[in-house]
Amino acid sequence: MASNDTGSVLLALLTGAAIGAGVGILYAPDKGSKTRKKIKKKANQAKDDISVRVSRATEELSRTAEAKKEDFERRLEDTISTMSYKADDIIETLEHKLADLKKKNAKYQKDAVIETAGKPKVAAKS
Repeated sequence: MASNDTGSVLLALLTGAAIGAGVGILYAPDKGSKTRKKIKKKANQAKDDISVRVSRATEELSRTAEAKKEDFERRLEDTISTMSYKADDIIETLEHKLADLKKKNAKYQKDAVIETAGKPKVAAKS
């Protein structure tokens, strides 16, 4: 942000200087043709200076945007990688829980079979 503010200040200074030079030339005691040439020369210089400043600002903005993009992509990749490891950990934990539940279920089924085998059968009443 600071470089953008600096660019704005420089652009304002250049514009002010160009306007000031133009006003100064208009009040100078020269012939009309000389004054017009000076104004044209100063206007062209100001235009060139502004073009250079805009080009530099555009290049700087492009570099900054590219750097921010690369930083974002790196952070996104890091986040995805971290989440992938966490997902693997969660899946592994769930697999262990499932295996434990299967063992407990098998034990409960075995205990239920033993329990029902030990009870006398009741004849159905007709």
